[in-house]
Amino acid sequence: MSKQSGGIDDAHAADFPTAVAVDRSRWRIQLVWLVPLVAVLIAGWLAAQSIMQKGPTITISFVTGDGIEAGKTRIKFKNVDIGTIKSVVLSDDHKTVLARAEMSRSAASMLVDDTRFWVVRPRIAGGNVSGIGTLLSGSHIGMDIGTSSKARRDFVGLESPPVLATGTPGREFVLKSATIGSLDIGSPVFFRRLQVGQIVSYALDPDGAGMSIHVFVNAPYDKYVTNDTRFWHASGVDVTLDATGVKVDTESLVSILIGGLAFESPPDTTSTTQAEARHAYSLFADRAEAMKRHDAIVDKYVLNFTESVRGLTVGAPIDFRGIVIGEVSRISAHFDRATRQFSIPVEVSIYPERVISRNEWGDGGGQSGGKGGDIAAQRKAFTDYLVSKGLRAQLRTASLLTGQLYIAIDFFPAAPKATVDWSKATPQLPSVPGNLQSLQDSITSLVARLNRIPFEGISQDLRKTLGDADTLLNTINTEVAPEAKATLSSAREALTAANRTLQSDSPLQQSTADAMRELSRTAVSFRSLAEYLERHPEALLRGKTEDK
Repeated sequence: MSKQSGGIDDAHAADFPTAVAVDRSRWRIQLVWLVPLVAVLIAGWLAAQSIMQKGPTITISFVTGDGIEAGKTRIKFKNVDIGTIKSVVLSDDHKTVLARAEMSRSAASMLVDDTRFWVVRPRIAGGNVSGIGTLLSGSHIGMDIGTSSKARRDFVGLESPPVLATGTPGREFVLKSATIGSLDIGSPVFFRRLQVGQIVSYALDPDGAGMSIHVFVNAPYDKYVTNDTRFWHASGVDVTLDATGVKVDTESLVSILIGGLAFESPPDTTSTTQAEARHAYSLFADRAEAMKRHDAIVDKYVLNFTESVRGLTVGAPIDFRGIVIGEVSRISAHFDRATRQFSIPVEVSIYPERVISRNEWGDGGGQSGGKGGDIAAQRKAFTDYLVSKGLRAQLRTASLLTGQLYIAIDFFPAAPKATVDWSKATPQLPSVPGNLQSLQDSITSLVARLNRIPFEGISQDLRKTLGDADTLLNTINTEVAPEAKATLSSAREALTAANRTLQSDSPLQQSTADAMRELSRTAVSFRSLAEYLERHPEALLRGKTEDK
């Protein structure tokens, strides 16, 4: 059995191949390691992609960190996310807040030198409401792309959003003013009551003497801003009390609430050249002041008044027969030590070209000088001529409602003789008392005369006269009245009888009618006799002859 079984085993052994031992390679990779290798490769590829797509990191400095949260606050441009705030820390000096943000790769070209950042939150300023959507979504950081080609990674955030986006068509101009008034960033700028721009910034001048206001006029309205354009305050309701009365002016309801500016060119301007960007203008208080005529020749004079100038203000007009030829520039008081009296010197600016044009000075106004002479000397000679003819200044009331005064220049032939002393720095024109002063003097004289009347003695005499009149009335009532009553009764009876006699059917009337008829017939007979005697005058001697 054992032998037989041994033979079978040998036979089966002959059927199987013989195993050959092979040495195992140390670099052979097992299939089980392929999965982690692929995972590592994918992770590396993703990491490389992330690094390649990662944008630059920037730092933005803000005064406060209000509304900024690390990991949550987004940076948006045109409402598209382009970055995220990763950390918010204080600066080393603890004065500002540094926000580090990771930007997308597509935003790298936007980070230039004049790019601006600001925190978008609900704001109401200059009549504009912005950031209302952040009430629900939360604050974010807005961005405006600059135009510079220089790259930058550190920025200073704005405290308020810019009024205009970079690249807005139009031009910016600079206005010089003593005060800012009720204006603010975003306040509107009007042209013919149409809003065409806004205030973009303002700052105090380095010397502290005024303000520089930067305004932006949108295209195409900026072409209406010329070198002769005038800007003025159009804020609120402008109520003016001057020599012409009460004037109320306003630009629009928006300007009443938040203020604003307006501009326009004078009606008689001939300049059509558009102003260059950032051209400087003076900002006037109102439209009337802005549109005043700017005369090339200004003569300064002093008018000395001894009466009250209450109601006369700086800027009051100087009127010559209805034409404004100047304005008051200064009012002061002066004490004359020699006469021990006060006077009110009023300095005025006279514009001689409003009376006579520059081209007419060659005739000298009828004075010496002739054509080609010194124009200033001609003006002085002409002024002396007018003063010699009675030219004087006088205070007059412009409005009884406001009590405003103005100065009238007119001729007073009866005024005392006067001359102009041209040796003084500011020559003095002669003046005469105003109408109110003359009226006041007349009233004072009348009151003085009335005070000299003995009203007490007159009252006693009047009282005595009234007593005598009372006695007379009693006498008339007791003695004369009864007799007068009887006389009146007799007169009434006589009038009644006369009325009866004059009736048409009364005997007297009939007799009178018969007598009148007889008189008429007699007159006819006399007329016939006269006519016969005119034809036959011999009848007075021979008598009437029978007609053949």
